[in-house]
Amino acid sequence: MKRLDLNLLVIFDAIIVENSIVGAAKRLNMTQPAVSNAVTRMRHLFNNPLFIKHGRGIVPNAYALSLWNQIHQPMNDIQEAVNPEIFTPASIKRRFRVALPDLIVDLVWLPLRKIIEKEAPYIDILAIPLPLKDRMTILKDGKADLVICLSKYLATSDRKNDIIKPRFVCAMRKDHQLSKGILTIENFLSAEHLLVTSAGDDRSYVDELLSNKGLTRRVAMTVNHYAVIAKLLASTNLITVVDALAVAHQVNEGSLISIEPPLDIEDLSLCIAWHARHDRDKMIHWLKDKLIDLVKQEYNAC
Repeated sequence: MKRLDLNLLVIFDAIIVENSIVGAAKRLNMTQPAVSNAVTRMRHLFNNPLFIKHGRGIVPNAYALSLWNQIHQPMNDIQEAVNPEIFTPASIKRRFRVALPDLIVDLVWLPLRKIIEKEAPYIDILAIPLPLKDRMTILKDGKADLVICLSKYLATSDRKNDIIKPRFVCAMRKDHQLSKGILTIENFLSAEHLLVTSAGDDRSYVDELLSNKGLTRRVAMTVNHYAVIAKLLASTNLITVVDALAVAHQVNEGSLISIEPPLDIEDLSLCIAWHARHDRDKMIHWLKDKLIDLVKQEYNAC
């Protein structure tokens, strides 16, 4: 049986949490060459490459993620038992990856940054895209620490808190030919649709609903962020189904109108989710609670 140096597991855990050798070195107050040397020793010990080059950094392979899922929480438990600490966000140095729509980034990133500067100045927050096809595994694979999305896109094993129940509307310019009266499914399907998709997907929840009824629509244009949709809708024949919050300002000022879409949109919740391995991670929950409060404030103000 190979002799295990527990210090290697500490370094291994830090690399995955930080998603970076450089970040792990800073977290552990080590030099980068020392961490790289430890990675070489890990590979020999486990007879596995563990990490794969990705851009300028590295990402854990499936074996490494499986190993981490088994050791991460026990290591935290041991650390807390041996060296219990008072939770002080102001002294914590960590990096967090949050997968979320850019609409939420636009709404809460500024107030979140102000909170961080005041209460936790040494943490870094990375906003990352939330591709439709990876939403079920992004937490399990360690590619994100937190996810904000509709509840239907979460794995059953993910931990989650409901934030708000968004209202979906069909938005278009105020003098659009479909803006008068009730929007029928026939007119809806005949229109040219705009789709907001951060990852370049050409389908959304709307297309899933239509497909279930044997129907399709024409997605005439896609954009990868919400900021541009108001101008597009106001000056073209495009229509779009979006969270009402995304067009609330333009609807209030009169440049756009919003009407009920002819779809049976189920009762969906906007959620924030994390993986079970972070159940006792106080800093993850601190950040989660701040995001919940900020998102609720924005929706309630709408």
